[in-house]
Amino acid sequence: MMSGDVLTERERRVLEAVIRTYVETAEPAGSRVVSKRYALGVSPATVRNTMADLEEKGFLYHPHTSAGRVPTDRAYRYYVDTLMRPVRLTAAEQRRLRRELEEEEGTAPLEWLIRRATQVLGLLTGELGVAIAPSLDETVLEKIELVSVASDKVLLVLTLGSGRIRTVYVDLPGTVPPQTLVSVTMVLNERLAGLTLSQVRQTLPERLRDSAPIDNASATELLNVFLQAAEDLFDRSSAEGLHLGNASVLANQPEFASESGLKGLIELTERRDLLASVLGDRLGSASVHITIGGENADPVLTPFTLVTSPYRSGSLSGVIGVIGPTRMSYEKVAAIVRHTSSLLSELMGGTADDADHTFVA
Repeated sequence: MMSGDVLTERERRVLEAVIRTYVETAEPAGSRVVSKRYALGVSPATVRNTMADLEEKGFLYHPHTSAGRVPTDRAYRYYVDTLMRPVRLTAAEQRRLRRELEEEEGTAPLEWLIRRATQVLGLLTGELGVAIAPSLDETVLEKIELVSVASDKVLLVLTLGSGRIRTVYVDLPGTVPPQTLVSVTMVLNERLAGLTLSQVRQTLPERLRDSAPIDNASATELLNVFLQAAEDLFDRSSAEGLHLGNASVLANQPEFASESGLKGLIELTERRDLLASVLGDRLGSASVHITIGGENADPVLTPFTLVTSPYRSGSLSGVIGVIGPTRMSYEKVAAIVRHTSSLLSELMGGTADDADHTFVA
């Protein structure tokens, strides 16, 4: 909460009423409408005067074409920090969420589970579901396969712990004989299987320095490709691990009815590196994390609120949440995000924790 954000009890009640009215209607809230919707115990004139005071303090503003007022980012932050009361999902909502994620009866790969959770979050909240898959740095490499797909290209297939598979296309400087692929595959497995991906990247040159019994030029050339591209081949960029839900769900909201609003939404979904970076910065968070409008560092995110929560199982951890306009039902969205992250941790084999979280900026 910003310093100086001290409101009277009446101002707090009127501000909460304005925010709730605007979230529900997407229309600027007038004093008469607010008075009718909420039993504030004062006249519309008093509500109007209080709203004027709140506007002076930077919590409300007047759209040019309306007599009503709209909450500012500062108002939403005050609401989240001071007025919002954490809620839990109903038993029926919890069952529905679990049913959606247990559709594969526990046999679904991790990537499917995260992607599905992202889609379900979007449907339940009406916002854009977003998540990053766990970093694979500490995942053990169990097996390597090289599959020829063209004269100058092979597919590197990495079998990782817990049955996860990662595939990468590798460009070759020339044609590599099939027997060379077999020989190089054997060497890579002998030297690298059993290591984590982080260890592979850090020690690859040392482990491949003596590559006997390989002694032909094409094998040496292929091994050099792996040496030079180790950082890319045995890593996964954050953007590659990013999952987005269905943007059309969010596009139906009034904020994106205009051409400029829709353009901003499209631009956001195209900035995968930005979204992956923002979510990655929240990996250490122990709570539901909410950033509102101008609190987001990048201008592309200024029109949006981002609500996230971490999920984890053992050494694996990621972040899941939603992106939406600053006009959102913060209590409900935070509760759905919190419960989804807890359920995701449980289904990954971790410990579910759906206790009330602190909401942080």
